[in-house]
Parts: sequence; C-alpha cells; structure tokens
Amino acid sequence: MDEAIEGFTYYLKVELNRADHTVESYERDLRRFAEWLARQGARKPEGVDRALISDWLVALHAEGLGLRSIARARTAVRQLFRFLVKEGVVETDPTALVGAPRFPAPLPVVFTEGQVEALLRAPDRDHPLGLRDAAMIELLYATGLRVSELVGLPLAGVDAEAGLVKVRGKGDKERLVPVGDQALALMARYLREARPLHDPQRRAPAVFVTRRGKPMTRQNFWDRLNAHARMAGLKGKVSPHVLRHSFATHLLEHGADLRSLQAMLGHADISTTQIYTHVTRVRLQRLHAEFHPRGR
Repeated sequence: MDEAIEGFTYYLKVELNRADHTVESYERDLRRFAEWLARQGARKPEGVDRALISDWLVALHAEGLGLRSIARARTAVRQLFRFLVKEGVVETDPTALVGAPRFPAPLPVVFTEGQVEALLRAPDRDHPLGLRDAAMIELLYATGLRVSELVGLPLAGVDAEAGLVKVRGKGDKERLVPVGDQALALMARYLREARPLHDPQRRAPAVFVTRRGKPMTRQNFWDRLNAHARMAGLKGKVSPHVLRHSFATHLLEHGADLRSLQAMLGHADISTTQIYTHVTRVRLQRLHAEFHPRGR
C-alpha cells in the first residue's frame, strides 16, 4: 500500500495542486488505513475489498473516532481507489458501494457583533505586532477570507484604491473580495508603520509577516488570535473560521443576498452558503422567544 499512497499523494500535490494541509490530512488517514490492513494480512491494493473497508470504518468507530473524522477517512480511501482504477493498478473500486456515515450538519459557531468588537479592540495597536494582528483580524472579519487566503495574501493582491483584495482560494481559483474602509485604513497603517520594521527590504511577498520578516503561518495566526480572544474575554478555542462564519452571518442579517455572499466566500455551490440562512433563522427565533411578549 505504501507505493500506492505515495503515488496518490504525488498526484494530489503535482497534478491537482491541492493545498499542503489537504494532502497531509489524506496521507495521515491513508497511512492509518494501511497499518490496519497490514494487521489483517492485506498489504496490496488488489487485496482490498468492500468488506475490509466496511470493517475498517467499524473499527474506527469502535476506537471512539467521531463520525466526521470517519467520513473524512472514507473520502481519503475512496479518492485513493479512484486514482488506482484510473492508473490501472486495480480493476474495480471497492469503495463504490460503501456508504458514508450519517450525521447532521452542525450549525457554524458565530460571534455576536459585540464579541467581534471586543476581539478587534484586544490587540495593542501601538505595538508593531499588535498593529499587525489587529489588521489581520479586521481584514478577516471584513472579507470572510479563509485563514490560508489571509496568510497567503500577496502585497500585489491589495488594491486599496479600488477597495478590493485578490485572493487565490480552493482549486487555485482567484476571486476579488471587497474590503471596507476601516479594514483598509488599518491595513494601510500596518503597511506604513509596522511591516517595514520586520521586512525593510520587502523581500517577503506576503502582506503579513512575522517579526523575522517571514510570511505568517496559519498556526502562528491561530495562536495569536487565541491570545487576543482570551484578552477579549471570549471563552474556549477560537478558530479563524469563526470570523469567516461571523462575516457571512452578519452580512445576511444586514440584508446581503446569498449570491453575493457566495461570490465573496468563494463557494463553488450555493448550497454551501445556504447554511448561513439557518444560522440567522435560529437567531431570529431566539430573539423572538426572548423579547416578544408571546414568544415563550
């Protein structure tokens, strides 16, 4: 199986140009699958059938793995065998009739507008790194970018005059996203006052850099965001994706239409965007129950 997995991950990286974290996630699940197969005496793709794959999914559930993680692992194995059929390594796809575990789609976690304001106030804007963090958080909430799009945003992708940023999202697709005046002003201040201190020669192509002048990483920003969230009094781990969800929900609550939101978020299918209508519906029901005289 090792050779098959190596060929598949190379295909994902080179031919499909999938993001590094996506490839790593697939490879991690497939290595786990290969180890389990070896314990069952199956070491080659040709020896894998539908029953073995079903047994593996059952084994994952018995280990306490969540349904979402099991579904992700099943997807990785399915994509592997589709690749192996295409390459002629196996004749048939044993995953074709293996059903996916069923679970309800959870509603996204969303900050209130007050919580977002508290988070935006948390970084010390008189400190270069605090100013950078404030600009990143403001831009994330103003645009709904994915964290990978935020840290990978190039200097050339910012058109302050037009009030737009050009980002490269999933599937290597480019899109233009409008940016509000507050986010643009804060980003301009960061570029003017803080960034030159860390990358005076402008060697890094990215807008946001570390104190050493290297492009920010996803993990670095996660850590900084959580530090500021604690300062703002927000409970639990805070993911950058919560700000993306908050951006989408707040836009809808203030009257944006789904098609415009879909374009800004970079969703290929509008059904992905429609989950935010459920979020706003739940909020409306909660507000009605709390404040209407006959709401309870």
